[in-house]
Amino acid sequence: MFKLAGLGGTFDHLHEGHKLLINTALKVAEKIVIGLTTDQLLKNKKYASKLENYKVRKKYIEEYIKSISNLNRVSIVELNDPYGPPAHEKKYEVLVASHETYTNAIEINNLRMERGLSPLIIVLIPILKDNNKKISSTNIRRNLRE
Repeated sequence: MFKLAGLGGTFDHLHEGHKLLINTALKVAEKIVIGLTTDQLLKNKKYASKLENYKVRKKYIEEYIKSISNLNRVSIVELNDPYGPPAHEKKYEVLVASHETYTNAIEINNLRMERGLSPLIIVLIPILKDNNKKISSTNIRRNLRE
């Protein structure tokens, strides 16, 4: 088990894919840091008017974690850029990412190496599907009524 894992995202309309990401991080590391994208970074997201705000998204993450683990194992930090703390802080050992965020994970490792830090181990989770459609916050927002 690693000491510290990083993961990040919007976590809008918390769904099974998000839960798998969090569960995986909790299985591979003693402590995890979740970079939660700020509202400012989300202005150009698809169906932005249906996005949950930062406080709501954070609350749902915390409630979920409390239902499966000790919240003391988790820190939630504001994510104001695509890379977050793992790109420049030595203490991280592993990144947990999905296939959608894999390119960001690679970029984080590139930034770390440019800064003289060791690259992180990347743990990838699969994309989950429901009725043969990818489970995603974008699809959830698309289907919400105004």
